[in-house]
Amino acid sequence: MRIADICTRRVVTCGRDVNAQELARLMRDLHVGDVIVVDAPEEGRTRPVGIVTDRDLVLQVMAQGLAPELIRAGDLMNEDLVTVEESELVFDAIWHMRGQGVRRLPVVDGQRRLVGVITADDITAFLASQLTETARIAPHQAKLEDVARPPLSP
Repeated sequence: MRIADICTRRVVTCGRDVNAQELARLMRDLHVGDVIVVDAPEEGRTRPVGIVTDRDLVLQVMAQGLAPELIRAGDLMNEDLVTVEESELVFDAIWHMRGQGVRRLPVVDGQRRLVGVITADDITAFLASQLTETARIAPHQAKLEDVARPPLSP
């Protein structure tokens, strides 16, 4: 399965200058756990440059007693953003997440434009649905055999 088939297309974005207070408000109001940081779009093409998560806000701002109105998204984001292309497979996303120790990846197209985000929760839900379908094979097979192969008469 390709990442494009299961990623979330509704992405919340902000610029580097948005403060931590506003980031928290965005996450709360829009019910998301991350905001993708983008630079000014070039001809309508938004390119991700960072990501700020709810965990970043807790560990880097709140736990340190910093004033959230003074800390910017650009201060919180990691400069080495890991992305995944929408054409890659779900297992590629798992590999990227495990290798980088992250639970969310911005999804980009072939020109590195932002098209979505994929989370560990998205992948878990997909894999769980696949396991459920796999578990249904044996009972379905037995039903088909009953219909296709009536008992032999001696």
